[in-house]
Amino acid sequence: MKEIIELKDIIAGYGDEVILKNVNLTIREHDFIGVIGPNGGGKTTLVKVILGLLKPMSGKVLIHATVPEKQRRAIGYLPQLSQSDQKFPITVLEVVLSGLAEPHRLFKRFSSQEISKAKSLLEQTGIEALAKKNMGELSGGQMQRVFLCRAIISDPMLLILDEPNTFVDNRFESDLYETLKVLNRRMAILMVSHDVGTITYYVKTIACVNRELHYHTSNQISQEQLALYNCPIQIIAHGHIPHTVLGEHRH
Repeated sequence: MKEIIELKDIIAGYGDEVILKNVNLTIREHDFIGVIGPNGGGKTTLVKVILGLLKPMSGKVLIHATVPEKQRRAIGYLPQLSQSDQKFPITVLEVVLSGLAEPHRLFKRFSSQEISKAKSLLEQTGIEALAKKNMGELSGGQMQRVFLCRAIISDPMLLILDEPNTFVDNRFESDLYETLKVLNRRMAILMVSHDVGTITYYVKTIACVNRELHYHTSNQISQEQLALYNCPIQIIAHGHIPHTVLGEHRH
């Protein structure tokens, strides 16, 4: 499979504080990578480096993907939901269309084809009736559906999701994972989550991030392997879909 993004010998942090060190990761077409690790271990820092929002102290981020002319960007991003997102006076349709906005033309007029595509995505995610609603009127699950539509409207080669089940209901979480399985047929996915048991049911490979990154080429990961990776997370599985709890960890 073609490589999309490659991280080589990345050291990253804030000011003089190093959060990530010696990070190497290659993301290829149709990858579905689950990123796990303790709070403060560097998962969000990793996402910022990939997105280009944080310049590494050393190392290289190589973008191998050539973005087709029809695409606005190589990466789509579904951020961690914040309760403050409800305060913006903007409609659902406008939020989705903002995924097509170009950095130097944030207030461009959108074509009828682009508007039609946005409405089609809203329909596919079951929220077409909310197109004219203000974001402040939505539930957590509805907001995440909107942000997912915004993230994929440009048909990115890579979709990054940061804790997508924050502030959402169980129905959205179940629908989301099924939607991601379909999207993975046409784009790579990297999903950050604390819910190890659930994501291992869907992802193809696992990256454990705790200052360093340990890549596991399977979606099956044992407690012994987590200990070897210095990833202090305890796995408890039962039923058809495993559940997890986080173990004690100190930095």
